[in-house]
Amino acid sequence: MLRLKVVLDTNVVVSAHLNAEGLERFVLDLALTQKVKCYVSPEILAEYDGVLHRPKFALDPELVKYSLGLIRGCSETIQVKRRVSVTRNPADNKFLECAQVAGADYLVTGNKRHFPNTWENTQVVNAKEFIQVIAPDLKR
Repeated sequence: MLRLKVVLDTNVVVSAHLNAEGLERFVLDLALTQKVKCYVSPEILAEYDGVLHRPKFALDPELVKYSLGLIRGCSETIQVKRRVSVTRNPADNKFLECAQVAGADYLVTGNKRHFPNTWENTQVVNAKEFIQVIAPDLKR
């Protein structure tokens, strides 16, 4: 099986931390176990860090630090050279930029409405749709 290349939106990473039984957690676990190849940029890592540390989520700071270390360790950090202005929320463009440089197959997000359906060769999907795509290969 060819390992799919993915970029995870921050809302997927946050949801994975808030609900250990959710689909987003399963997607993050696929990345952490390297069943899929995850790509990040320094800007994405900084956003993960900032959002996971927000008081409203009440996540243990040591757990967040450990988790971010795991994400850094399993992901390939790429440098974005070309900025785009495509999404309704300018802060979301960093995910498309990363997907473009990485040649990602999928951008997994909980906010599909914020993104185009596709960006170059990257499909924008939610966690459920991504799991449906990858499930047949997981049975092997």
